[in-house]
Amino acid sequence: MNLKRIVEIFLVFLRLGCFSFGGPVAHLGYFQEAFVTRRKWITQSRFADLVALSHFLPGPSSSQVGYAIGVERAGIVGGLLAWFGFTLPSALMMYAAAITVLYPGELSNAGWLQGLKAAAVAVVALAAIQMFVALAPDRRRKILVLATGLLSYVLRDTMGQTWSFMLGAVFGLFGLRSNETVEASPPQTSRIISKRIAIVALALFAANLLVTWTPWKLFAQTGSLVFGGGHVVLPLLEKRFVSGGLIDENTFLAGYGVAQAIPGPLFTFAAFLGATCDMHVSPALGALVATAAIFIPGLLLMTAAIPFWDMLKHRAWARGMLSGVNAAVVGLLFAALIGSIAPALVIRAYGSILIAPTTVMILIYLVAFSMLRRKTIPVPAIVFLCALTGWILL
Repeated sequence: MNLKRIVEIFLVFLRLGCFSFGGPVAHLGYFQEAFVTRRKWITQSRFADLVALSHFLPGPSSSQVGYAIGVERAGIVGGLLAWFGFTLPSALMMYAAAITVLYPGELSNAGWLQGLKAAAVAVVALAAIQMFVALAPDRRRKILVLATGLLSYVLRDTMGQTWSFMLGAVFGLFGLRSNETVEASPPQTSRIISKRIAIVALALFAANLLVTWTPWKLFAQTGSLVFGGGHVVLPLLEKRFVSGGLIDENTFLAGYGVAQAIPGPLFTFAAFLGATCDMHVSPALGALVATAAIFIPGLLLMTAAIPFWDMLKHRAWARGMLSGVNAAVVGLLFAALIGSIAPALVIRAYGSILIAPTTVMILIYLVAFSMLRRKTIPVPAIVFLCALTGWILL
């Protein structure tokens, strides 16, 4: 095992975990820039494969993609360290928020946070453009991007996402099969994760659902059922913890607000709940168990799916479906950019629009987008500069 490569994976993902603001869609933008464009750890087509697969599985999509990139680079150990590095900063922040009872109202209009929002919009916008060029090269796929984007924009919920992927898969099955070509060689993952390991991972996933210990059971079942990423997990957690009397509604909403304001995966909201809700364990143990339990099911499913996904996608019908789903992912990315991410440039807390701050936010975004396109400054440095500019000017 290459120790240098293992350490590199952990440090790179740890840095991303400290700077990746904006939620799961933005995280994919950061991954696109860091591992496809700059470091070239994986190809654009392979990255698109992993993104598409993550959207077919329950669990935290961006964390699953990060884990899979680590697996591509250095096997299961690399995947686990990628997940740990990306998750650790936000999990620690959420635990600190739980201990200090930090409420989101103090952060909602902070200048540095507004600057970070502008950086997130720039990252997602550039990723959407790059993926559009790579994954929608012909007229049919451009039309599919438009159709799935409009569908996702109009139906802004989990069902809208589901229908978009179904449309992409069906269109790809019947309309894109002839456009696909077989890869010259099998991907690295098919050798790293064997079918035997995949079956073991699937068995562990099933066993995880049978655990009756309350701290594990509550979070593991949630992580096993959520399609669509961090924002979709809110209603399930609210039902289990607020309606179940384990935590009061004000504390629950306070923690979720903090989760929106920090970098990293939104699923680390579980660390806050594990530390604050009444489960008859210490706050530290509760946070640790909750974080592991909500993430592990998604990682096990990704481990189980990769070898079979690699085998199936070489068939003509599967390659067509994959091409259609990839185009749907681009449509979803544009829908999220237009519907929820870009409005952060103009809409402040409580829905207000302020002319002067909005102008500054747009300028920060334009400068950040320009610097990202030129690729002369590392992304974390651009994010830091955006935060600093926002702190000074807003």
